[in-house]
Amino acid sequence: MIVTPTFGRRTQAPSPSTLPGQDAALPREPVGSGARQTILPEESVADLRAACMARLDANVIALMAPDRLTTDIERLISEIATERRIHINGREQRTLATELVNDILGLGPLEPLLEDDTINDIMVNGPDKTFVERNGKVVLSNVRFRDASHLANICQRIASSIGRRIDESSPMVDARLKDGSRVNIVFPPLALDGPYMSIRKFGRKTVDFAKLVEWKALTPAVARVLEIAGRGRLNVVISGGTGSGKTTLMNALSRMIDIGERVVTVEDAAELQFQQPHVVRLETRPSSLEGRGEVTQRDLVRNALRMRPDRIIIGEVRGAEAFDMLQAMNTGHDGSMSTIHANTTRDALTRIENMVQMGNMGLPSRAIRTQIVGSIDLIVQVERHRDGGRRITQVTEVCGLEGDVIALNDIFQFEIQGEGPDGRLFGRYKVSRVPPAFLPRLAYFGLDKAWRSAVDDADGT
Repeated sequence: MIVTPTFGRRTQAPSPSTLPGQDAALPREPVGSGARQTILPEESVADLRAACMARLDANVIALMAPDRLTTDIERLISEIATERRIHINGREQRTLATELVNDILGLGPLEPLLEDDTINDIMVNGPDKTFVERNGKVVLSNVRFRDASHLANICQRIASSIGRRIDESSPMVDARLKDGSRVNIVFPPLALDGPYMSIRKFGRKTVDFAKLVEWKALTPAVARVLEIAGRGRLNVVISGGTGSGKTTLMNALSRMIDIGERVVTVEDAAELQFQQPHVVRLETRPSSLEGRGEVTQRDLVRNALRMRPDRIIIGEVRGAEAFDMLQAMNTGHDGSMSTIHANTTRDALTRIENMVQMGNMGLPSRAIRTQIVGSIDLIVQVERHRDGGRRITQVTEVCGLEGDVIALNDIFQFEIQGEGPDGRLFGRYKVSRVPPAFLPRLAYFGLDKAWRSAVDDADGT
């Protein structure tokens, strides 16, 4: 059976108070959050685990539902414990049975974390350290793998499920779990402390602007402005750092797309959640083990132009496909959107310019900036602050060229004013009264008065 080699004996993981270095000072989850609580000696647990695995039939297991398998394994553990005179109570039997089922059918000790909707990211730094991000804060969880081979087996199972391999000869892989969560794995010798795994969980609940306002990511007036931008088919780029909430904001913006429009999405790893009935989802493909068959985002964007889209949505621009994105936005596909990693809205434009030059060597900078000005209407900056909150910090209009410099107008600029007793930051938006250059387009959709009203309301929040 595939999982049998991973069930070996290991020494007890160091307790939180004895972890080396600065681990004792790290933010930590309460004991019991994913950790197995048992008074049974580790040697007895390993003995029961190995004996139980030896009696399981892989062909039968594959056909069983998880709940039924858990019950049968729990009964088998009880029988083996009686035979070997190992004292184990009902709670310990159930815990061990659940662990075995998670190892056989799932991702082992990570299963409870994957089921926890309050966790956004899971970061495994070797078998003894698993960090989670909850409510914007990263803490060290109590989850442990038995040893490096146990963790390696879980990683290899993830890679093989998508037809990839992960080992010393191919030590890095990007994958996606069945629920849509993104996974990145790094193996030794690149990973010095054992296999590393990073999981960006796929949100099960759709998020709209009302929910973002509830989370204080923006004010109702700013939300209304972004809703108008979506309905008015403005070309929008969402900028921010890793884990700042770019994809969440794009999902919220996508709810403003009319159900009659044909939308083509291009993603490196599919995670967008559009509600419209006419959505065509495209995803890149890595090269095979022989180094052939790769399909890049640029290939998909070019192909998307031939699919009669009303809007093209690019999950994240990170390379030469930036040029094709600008072409799409400037050739009748108004309302297109994308995300990019950058610290400010000005930095986002600089990154786009650099990425275009990467794929189109020799193209003059002024020509690229002219293309940017003619393509992008709004840049929305999102940021994760030190209190763990994710907020929209800038909504910037791309106005035009002044000489060789792109002129920008910060319609909204978030200014932090202080910190509350609960540690949460608070502030207000500085509002620009300059009419945007795209106001005639909003007037075409009958949204110009709504835009002015929303901006006026934002000035009072």
